[in-house]
Amino acid sequence: MDKLIFTAVSGAERTLRAQQVRANNLANIETAGFRANLEVAATQAMQKGYGYDSMHLSKVDADTISTRAGAVRETGRPLDVAINGNGYLAVQYGEGEAYTRAGAIDIDAEGNLSVNGHPLMGEGGPIVLPPHQAVEIGTDGTISVLTEGATLMQAIDKLRLVNAEGAELTKNEAGLIVSRAGDPLEADPNVTVRGRALEGSNVSAVEEMVAVMSLNRSFEMQMKLFKASDSMNEVGNRLIGA
Repeated sequence: MDKLIFTAVSGAERTLRAQQVRANNLANIETAGFRANLEVAATQAMQKGYGYDSMHLSKVDADTISTRAGAVRETGRPLDVAINGNGYLAVQYGEGEAYTRAGAIDIDAEGNLSVNGHPLMGEGGPIVLPPHQAVEIGTDGTISVLTEGATLMQAIDKLRLVNAEGAELTKNEAGLIVSRAGDPLEADPNVTVRGRALEGSNVSAVEEMVAVMSLNRSFEMQMKLFKASDSMNEVGNRLIGA
């Protein structure tokens, strides 16, 4: 009976965690470039040794992310980019770097490029554009500008584009994508971008709502198991005391 209590409680805890993950996904359904979180859980034995083999708990592991592509829409803005297929833009985060699919690039008065406040990384570090009249981002990530008095576009830098399998990635406290191992990802020359376009969130509202309803039913069942185990404990105690 104690085994059932521990299993039911750990299962309920895992279900609550999964509901939080789904709720966060739904809250970011309109966030450009957002990658849905995927909650990961596994079973583990509560204790090792004879007589404890059947005591299992639900163990919540670190979340991973969905690599499914979101819908892409044309914006016409020169500093908007959408990544074709798999891949990520690199941005500076603290003393290291992190990654994102959000492609709405901002520029300040000094020419510094950033995404959601994080400096955008190029081949030589954070990208800074000189004074210019026009800017274009090529399919390979090359950033070219038309300076004052010039007649031809001049390449200034190239976006640092990386790639990795979804299982190798997670999110940090700022919601940016990072390597699970903590190491910076290698640049991938095969990653390409689409200029003057933005990718939306890859969250499916229908899938998330169905998952939430399923989790609610699972939580209710686990609570019923907990109450049943508690009732069996009370009956057992009365029998022992009789």
